[in-house]
Amino acid sequence: MIGELDTTSVRGALAIRLRDVIQHRWAAEVQAIGVRGSVAHGDDAESSDVNMVVVTYRPRTGPKPARRKVDGVPVELSVVTAEDGLGQARQLTARWPLLADGFLTTLPLFDPDEWFIDQRDAHLTLLSEARPVEFTRLARDNWALASNAHARAVRLTQWYDTDTALVLMADARIHAAMVTGLLTRTHFRNDADAVKRTGVAMADMQELDAILKYQAEELTARGRPVDGTLGELFD
Repeated sequence: MIGELDTTSVRGALAIRLRDVIQHRWAAEVQAIGVRGSVAHGDDAESSDVNMVVVTYRPRTGPKPARRKVDGVPVELSVVTAEDGLGQARQLTARWPLLADGFLTTLPLFDPDEWFIDQRDAHLTLLSEARPVEFTRLARDNWALASNAHARAVRLTQWYDTDTALVLMADARIHAAMVTGLLTRTHFRNDADAVKRTGVAMADMQELDAILKYQAEELTARGRPVDGTLGELFD
């Protein structure tokens, strides 16, 4: 948890309005309400969205998850039960570099039981207990996705399907960025932040190929080679 909500901004004021409506309509079902992303970090801009998270006591209660604009501002409304939210914070997944910021940086708008603090503590405990091999294994999973997307992009370019190749290259860059994030235990605020901070945002096919080869060597050095025998697939 960080800072205070800037209620003078359009997005800060909208977050308060959303909180008030949710509390009024689902008072008995909602345990906590928070905001994440740029609004929580205090550096939101005109193009920023309002990323709200609602924590409920029971499944299938409270508001429904939604994505749409409200008064011209993009809003993403996520809903999770208190139990599931803590469970997610206690799991290390291949998407950890893009999920951790939500566990660690949430600005509570309504949280009488300090649930968001509990979620943050649960995730910090997970990180303190996680072994390096767990991060390396998940990094290899992302490497496989990045390598596959890159190879398909190369093939599609040879077939002059450049539009689809561009989409696959974007996907390959994101997964390559997550490899770096997992190997260095670095989390990012979103996809754009990930590719920018890891230096792959502008990598062309040849440059990304070199990056993937370097990552493969690093994974091998850490005991998680990207290629192996059939039996090793289950190790």
